Amino acid sequence: MAKKMSDPIEIKVDNSEVIEALKRLSEKIKNLKPVMKNIAGIMMDSVEENFAQEGRPKWPELKKSTIKQRTKKGYWPGKILQMRGELAASITSYYDNDSAIVGTNKKYAAIHQFGGPAGRRKKVMIPARPYLKLGDDAIKDIKEISANYLHEIF
Repeated sequence: MAKKMSDPIEIKVDNSEVIEALKRLSEKIKNLKPVMKNIAGIMMDSVEENFAQEGRPKWPELKKSTIKQRTKKGYWPGKILQMRGELAASITSYYDNDSAIVGTNKKYAAIHQFGGPAGRRKKVMIPARPYLKLGDDAIKDIKEISANYLHEIF
């Protein structure tokens, strides 16, 4: 009996290799903790480098009045955002199967990251000095580590 144009056509392909690769991918994706650990480390290194270089790009210079105040207290010469080193020392990293996080629990951290009015009656304007920022190298490294993690499957 001849096939009609409306009859379905069935094509069978041996796709066992593809199915196995997808199974390995699925298992690998279920356990992202190793790659998240590496990403958290890269993020931490990037933040530490931001403090070391005083921003990338460079943070705004301290005002003369701030330098005078720091000098009087014995904290100048010094580095921006590192008068006593508490903010830099407070940076921690965390990772689990679903995320990689770098941050701080210091109450004053946000004003330095984003800038804005501060002090009594909010009369002092603090410029943004984004220390929780990934450099281009860090972003490249994160992409590379992620791709390599998945590439190991095949």
